[in-house]
Amino acid sequence: MTFRPLHDRILVRRIEAEQKTAGGIIIPDTAKEKPSEGEVIAVGPGARDDSGKLIPLDVKVGDRILFGKWSGTEVKIDGVDYLIMKESDVLGVIEKVESEKKAA
Repeated sequence: MTFRPLHDRILVRRIEAEQKTAGGIIIPDTAKEKPSEGEVIAVGPGARDDSGKLIPLDVKVGDRILFGKWSGTEVKIDGVDYLIMKESDVLGVIEKVESEKKAA
């Protein structure tokens, strides 16, 4: 099945956080918060302004983003959990630093 978001909505897959703290303490599932970081899987064409002109989205497929704790609507597509949210729910895009790009 394919999914195409409408207007200024995006489809996001959560990226799971580390299983242990920096000190090496393992965090049990019951104490973990849902991650607020994800990867953009699909984007809509964009929103329209008052004159009807299409305004394209700033995020694109493959971007790693941060979003608010209560952002989006949880959906399950082909057995995989996703979030559908408006672009305005995105707090920012995580970009790799040059040294990380060279190592990758």
